[in-house]
Amino acid sequence: MSRVGTPTRTGDDASRAPQPSRKRGGLFGSVPALRRQQAYYGALFVIPGLLIYVVFMIFPFLSTVYLSFTNWNGVSPTREFVGLSNYARMFGDATAIKSFVNNVVWVAIGTLAPVVLGLFEALLVWSSRRGSLLFRTLFFLPFVLPLVVVGIVWQWIYHPLFGILNSALDGVGLEDLSRGWLADPHTALYAVLIAAIWGATGFCFLVLHAALQNVDTSTVEAAMIDGAGWFRRAWSVIIPQISPQLTMVTAVTLIGGFSVFDIVFVMTGGGPGNASEVLATYTYKTAFQQNQAGYGSALAMMITILSLVSAVVFVRLRERQQ
Repeated sequence: MSRVGTPTRTGDDASRAPQPSRKRGGLFGSVPALRRQQAYYGALFVIPGLLIYVVFMIFPFLSTVYLSFTNWNGVSPTREFVGLSNYARMFGDATAIKSFVNNVVWVAIGTLAPVVLGLFEALLVWSSRRGSLLFRTLFFLPFVLPLVVVGIVWQWIYHPLFGILNSALDGVGLEDLSRGWLADPHTALYAVLIAAIWGATGFCFLVLHAALQNVDTSTVEAAMIDGAGWFRRAWSVIIPQISPQLTMVTAVTLIGGFSVFDIVFVMTGGGPGNASEVLATYTYKTAFQQNQAGYGSALAMMITILSLVSAVVFVRLRERQQ
């Protein structure tokens, strides 16, 4: 007999397993303590870098976007909003058009040449064991040097009186070809471009040579047994295996072609006249020398758009081909 007031347990109640009580801890109450601790330390390490990125990258970028829609001299406290006038002005600006054409030439030659030369050098060093350390050092050296140093070195090479290039031409009887390479409007852009190619080839060589270390040598040996020559093995067997790294190197070089500034500014400053002017040097002159910060910001945004669009299109085309 059960006591009065004490509920009796039926069979169904006894067969039920006891339900664990839910812990109340808010949003993260069900997250294990170890995971919460990991998330805490992860945020602790990420937040300082994120703040630096926001302050020095995101905020200036958004400020540049806003300034590109204004007519501001960089000093006045008032900024006149002009809408798309700065962007429309580019299509009637002869110097901006000339700079864009020079950038297109730079991208076409300055992207293809370093990648091809870097790939060729990487294949040579990878396939040959003799003197590989020496050649790796020589090919990698341009990448170690800052582009400002590269520009100063090549200025001496192109010197019209004491430069080694004119001295070599005079020594072999080609005096008619000697000239002031950086002062001639017909050769200034290409002279600077050659120096930039020499400096960028080291980066391409470094990445592609590292990628070649993961190539399946058995397939290369099989192609060699089948009678494939060096060029055929490289084109059909080796390059497809390093295509992701090749795409990355080309995309990085392509973006750098639209934003090139330092080596042009050091060697010619965009001259003579506007012969070697590119968008970045023209942007600098417009914003900081002519005090047209609004128009200079619009030019900077144009460089950003061209770089991103060209890189995305190139990567998409490469992925579609693969």
